[in-house]
Amino acid sequence: MSAYRVASRYAKSLLELAVEKNELEQVHSDMSTVLSLSGDSSFLDMVKSPVISSEKKTEILKLLVGEKTTALTIKFFELVGEKGRTAFLPEMATAFIRLYNEHLGIQTAEVVSTIQLDEELRNSFKDIVKEVSGKNKVTLVEKINPNLIGGFVLRIGDKQLDESIKSKLQQLRLDFTQNLYEKKY
Repeated sequence: MSAYRVASRYAKSLLELAVEKNELEQVHSDMSTVLSLSGDSSFLDMVKSPVISSEKKTEILKLLVGEKTTALTIKFFELVGEKGRTAFLPEMATAFIRLYNEHLGIQTAEVVSTIQLDEELRNSFKDIVKEVSGKNKVTLVEKINPNLIGGFVLRIGDKQLDESIKSKLQQLRLDFTQNLYEKKY
């Protein structure tokens, strides 16, 4: 079974239990912490290691996520460890965040720009995302990439609006290589 399917099934079950037990926000916080830890290569090595026992992985996860970890999240870690699925934990956290956003009607969008956004620009991007997605709640993920030269790239789900100077220059370069201005006989 693919990592996506495994992660989606576990995340869906965790979300349903969290809603049922009225612990959705706490579990969301725990899974956000797991997702942030997923960027660390030593964390990934630990969860994917066949040498470390599932009990030891669960103990390490409890320590890494913190003292405020909910009992539901701890039980989830234990279940994932017992089933030998800890290698999929980063994907499970990603799937949980996605399902959480769907459950609450939150649209996540990514803005890549050359500078830090001020409040006016941030609100403008949120308005664009609201208009495109039709959702009232928007979460912006802001990234800075000086290689864009100027402008921005806005990603909303599977849609992308690329208004960067870098892409405009690449398009001009492509147009000039096609030489549409020379008459052919």
